[in-house]
Amino acid sequence: MDIAVFGTGYLGVTHAACMAELGHEVIGVDVDPAKIAQLQKGEAPLYEPGLADLLRKHTASGRLRFTCSYELAARADVHFIAVGTPQRADSAAADLTQVNAVIETLGPLLTRPAVVLGKSTVPVGTAVQVAARLRELAPSADIGFGWNPEFLREGTAVEDTLRPDRIVLGAAAADRSRVKSVAREVYAQSLADGTPLVTTDLATAELTKVAANSFLATKISFINSVAEVCDAVDADVTVLADAIGYDNRIGRRFLNAGLGFGGACLPKDVRAFRARAEELGATAAADLLSGVDEINARQRTRVATMALDACSGIDSPRAAVLGLTFKPDSDDVRDSPALDVAARLADAGVEVQAWDPHGMDNAEKRHPELRYCDSPLAACKGADVVLVMTEWAEIRDLTPEQLSEPVQQRVLIDARNCLDPDVWRDAGWTYRGIGRR
Repeated sequence: MDIAVFGTGYLGVTHAACMAELGHEVIGVDVDPAKIAQLQKGEAPLYEPGLADLLRKHTASGRLRFTCSYELAARADVHFIAVGTPQRADSAAADLTQVNAVIETLGPLLTRPAVVLGKSTVPVGTAVQVAARLRELAPSADIGFGWNPEFLREGTAVEDTLRPDRIVLGAAAADRSRVKSVAREVYAQSLADGTPLVTTDLATAELTKVAANSFLATKISFINSVAEVCDAVDADVTVLADAIGYDNRIGRRFLNAGLGFGGACLPKDVRAFRARAEELGATAAADLLSGVDEINARQRTRVATMALDACSGIDSPRAAVLGLTFKPDSDDVRDSPALDVAARLADAGVEVQAWDPHGMDNAEKRHPELRYCDSPLAACKGADVVLVMTEWAEIRDLTPEQLSEPVQQRVLIDARNCLDPDVWRDAGWTYRGIGRR
């Protein structure tokens, strides 16, 4: 099919490249000429495993193109809205400026039959308003509309798009048959491989994404709250999580106590869902999500306090921060707990020496006051405390022997509970985890 994808951020560029991989003719659209110029050369604007290869492959073949021209993109049969919906500056609600801009620009150009599918994460009720506005603007009366939320995980986004665990499609009753038919053609390969297609109304589709992210965030905040109890009674939260995780009603995934969640999705989705629930008078959901967010924020304070306690009484203390991205296999430092704690330590007068395999360029743009090192060993030189902040394989594989020589003090804070405490303690290190004995 001829597909247009509006927005070439994390979601849009991944979706565009994967649609080309599935055999479609794809054009990606963005208002940023510099980004479009980079993409036209087949260069990835962000680090995501497998994405750069797909961009090079399909820009070279001509199946994937990029442009700033809405007029050129308007000729497509299917239009995906994949722009960002960040948190508003004045509230916890989602900022729909980019979504509305796409509709206002694209709508008047739709002179032939087409289907428009939203992928951006939006507050429930947005899709109805967007569909109505689109049809006011479009010269063609034959415009199908639906919402097709994304469920990508940074670090596995290409795999998640090519082989999703489900496809959710929302549409009004009058549009549902047509939109479903188009979606079956777009995702024909995934459906042939057995991926479930869930068709529903617009509101349910919108809620599916924020409900999924909020549930995952709740699991993380729950286990972090239990970790606080474990610290108080000298229990081990990792063993506890293993024990309850065997219950298939609970599951072990996302029951990892530590620094908490971050990134561009979970924090803002939780807050936006809470804000929308408050608007709707759904106080139980709003109160629950408020607690989830507060527990998550407290984890950052706990780890920063642990590090400052380790440096207590030391003149000109120095901390090694290993990992800056919000999760491994990504260069994303947006709302990164690791970078937030590093900045707090620097504000408190600690000299921070930081290292990350892919996130340092983005981190330095936000926090140039930190010292960025070219290796983990360089970051640990003269350190009074070492903080493991992102569970990159390169960090998990470090040994006590490797770090013992460069550090000033053998004090380790494992903020992701990804190391073996016994190994480090047996090597003469003071080990501190989150909720671990």
